[in-house]
Amino acid sequence: MHATLPLLKATDFPALRRRAVETLQVNLGYTCNQNCVHCHVNAGPNRQEQMDRATIDRVLDVLVAKDIRKLDLTGGAPELNPHFRDLVVEARCRGVHVIDRCNLTILFEPGQQALADFLAAQQVEVVASLPCYLEDNVDRQRGAGVFDKSVRALQRLNALGYGRDEKLPLSLVYNPQGPTLPPSQAALESDYRRLLGERFGITFTRLYALANMPIARFGSTLVSKGQFGDYMARLRAAHRPENVERVMCRTLVSVDWQGFLYDCDFNQMLGLHLHEAGQRHGRLHLDDWLEMDLADSPIIVADHCYGCTAGQGSSCGGALGS
Repeated sequence: MHATLPLLKATDFPALRRRAVETLQVNLGYTCNQNCVHCHVNAGPNRQEQMDRATIDRVLDVLVAKDIRKLDLTGGAPELNPHFRDLVVEARCRGVHVIDRCNLTILFEPGQQALADFLAAQQVEVVASLPCYLEDNVDRQRGAGVFDKSVRALQRLNALGYGRDEKLPLSLVYNPQGPTLPPSQAALESDYRRLLGERFGITFTRLYALANMPIARFGSTLVSKGQFGDYMARLRAAHRPENVERVMCRTLVSVDWQGFLYDCDFNQMLGLHLHEAGQRHGRLHLDDWLEMDLADSPIIVADHCYGCTAGQGSSCGGALGS
């Protein structure tokens, strides 16, 4: 795989500083039942990295100590971590809003038959990957049969009240098929609602349109095809300064499976750790955060940050502007 960090480090992206942390985004591990082309985590069935129970407990400690009210769980498939359900239950008991970034097909994996019922019982928000409303496009990007399983999973979630009950939000996530910017999120959401509703009776709360980041598996593919420079030029040309004020890293901290801290999930995959002179690990860990304040700390930027500010903008919560 081609390393993309050397191509991204030199940047003129605007300097950023963190505001108060509102969201703790935790990567529970890289194990996944899928192996998607656009995956910036390089997740897959052969990855074994998983967050252990001691680190899970430290996540809970930080949520309480820093009064963080939103826990965003990702992976891989976060549900494959053996401590996933314990973490969800304990976070919900502490009044924390929990988001599960679900690939939908996980609902049909062995041992996950009751997963949908569990998520509904805990009132976990589901953010579900569905990169297109057309079967061929989804299966080309995510694997044969994924679209059919995804539809059945969404119908199962709808039957439990997801996308219909305001206490059970269900968001869908769109990614472009290649090195292009997402279309208008509002227009795309309208198409998703119409086509998924007419064909399958599916309803959902909202759609997030996310740009593909020029890192990890997708970035390496761009390098292999000789498209990396063109894609970066497209992102930079579409940069909108007003989006800088709304990028997710200003109010979010990302945590890897070992408990180390990053400004965002993308920096995590590039190995751009949060650092603080004199810390025991040489890079910031959940343990360190308990003893310090991250507010107003500088955010590490590189050229991939243009992926979050190009066009309508892109974050884990979808488009930043119109």
